[in-house]
Amino acid sequence: MIVNQAPKILSWSSFGITDTGKIRKHNEDSMLNNPETGLWVVADGMGGHVAGDVASQMVVNALANISTTNALKDYLDNIEDCLIDVNKFLIEKAGQLDNKTTIGSTVVGMIAYEKFCIFFWAGDSRLYRLRDSTLSQLSIDHSQVELYIAQGIMNRAEAVTHPQGNVITRAIGANKNIYIDFDIQEMRIKDRYMLCSDGLTKHMKDTEFESMLNEGNSEEACRSLMQLTLERGATDNVTAIVIDIDRNE
Repeated sequence: MIVNQAPKILSWSSFGITDTGKIRKHNEDSMLNNPETGLWVVADGMGGHVAGDVASQMVVNALANISTTNALKDYLDNIEDCLIDVNKFLIEKAGQLDNKTTIGSTVVGMIAYEKFCIFFWAGDSRLYRLRDSTLSQLSIDHSQVELYIAQGIMNRAEAVTHPQGNVITRAIGANKNIYIDFDIQEMRIKDRYMLCSDGLTKHMKDTEFESMLNEGNSEEACRSLMQLTLERGATDNVTAIVIDIDRNE
């Protein structure tokens, strides 16, 4: 939790939703929807791995219980330390089961602080921003196909159907050394943000996200996105959190 002593310029509200989907037997996604403290997290337990639901829930619970601090830098340091600790625990837990076992989870998180949005991620769970009716992806997937795109080996259209499309290069619990990306941007009144797992993004194009996020309040947008994903087969667990930024009254 972060305590902001400065006068609030902006306010925020949010809604989150998660579903097992149409194929999976268990929901390995976890989320934290906490507008009161300005912290939102989506974690996606690595599909097909042992105890993926445990891994994602551990990531979310650990972040929810971070010590209160008034200093933003200290808070961000605490987040990184927290994820490093969870990473170490999951690797040790996997080692107790089988040297070939991985217990892991992606993570994407957003912090609202004064007029700033600070976000962090590892893996392919994403953060989007809708501003002036235009959608932008703020996070960059830590995935094999994203590396190929960056290297000029393939274009984004080819990546959609690539057989390694679901291979991620970073996750909590996947490697002894974990690297978390952080970024910060200024928020504006009427901005809308969305955190989601890849169970949502694999069934929709960004143009569809843009259209649907331009409609309704945060709950209506979330439910519409979930409904369409389920109608399209929802081959994975699906999680989305939509956050609306407004003027503080």
